[in-house]
Amino acid sequence: MKQPNDGAREVPAKNESAMPMADRNDASEGGGWSLKVFALTCGSFQAPRDFFLEGGGASFLHVPVTAYLIDHPKGRALFDTGLGLRFRRQMDEALGPLDVGFAIDESADVAARLRQIEVDPASIRWIINSHLHPDHAGGNAFIPNATILVQSRELTYAREQKDERLYHPQDMDTGHPIHAIDGEHDLYGDGSVVLFPTPGHTPGHQSARIKLPDGDAILAADCCYLKESLDSMTVSSLSADREQSLRTLRRLADLRAGGVRIFYGHDPNFWQTMPQGRPLR
Repeated sequence: MKQPNDGAREVPAKNESAMPMADRNDASEGGGWSLKVFALTCGSFQAPRDFFLEGGGASFLHVPVTAYLIDHPKGRALFDTGLGLRFRRQMDEALGPLDVGFAIDESADVAARLRQIEVDPASIRWIINSHLHPDHAGGNAFIPNATILVQSRELTYAREQKDERLYHPQDMDTGHPIHAIDGEHDLYGDGSVVLFPTPGHTPGHQSARIKLPDGDAILAADCCYLKESLDSMTVSSLSADREQSLRTLRRLADLRAGGVRIFYGHDPNFWQTMPQGRPLR
């Protein structure tokens, strides 16, 4: 069994041979397009609108917990991993209409989602954690051979926190190698997946810019919960730094105005437009 690892080291990819050949992302297939990205729904939660939008009121939103599989010839990565075993329950049974909480059922942990599209969880080379809250890092334990990529500022901040509702040791001390990064990071060295800081929600939050067949997109995670967040330039009432969150939203707004698509972190209406089980365009 893996033991908690406070160090930061990189390891080579493991179990590449476990990848089904039909899913191996070969550059000779698909007209030469070498990157495939799949949307994965790994749980759900509900909270008052004010949780998502400052001043949004007390009515509740029920939202998806999102993750993405990134398939590239140099190795597979997950952008976030959804909820973990601590939240394994049925949302409708566990939560009433005015309860705040997270839920995941037997079919929705990240490993189950990967197997549904015939991807072996052991074939994942990297986990990119946008941040280390439980709905973004809770599934790390299901991915045995990956190296975690996280901003060093987030890792430091998370280890200093005492509130286990936001940063729980079970989600962070999984024994995985950790590669702490500072600033932008070109994952594959070809510009197809570039991680970059988007602080505010947490001090070390990061997002990813990805190159898809129909154009660039940003995997925003919690720096932009909803399309409405960006349309109205409204941050969450629970942002670690409100002004920093607004600066991040302004940056995303500029990118969107330039034609880059934003994949919002927890927007239920947006998520209904995202295909499940086939590559995103």
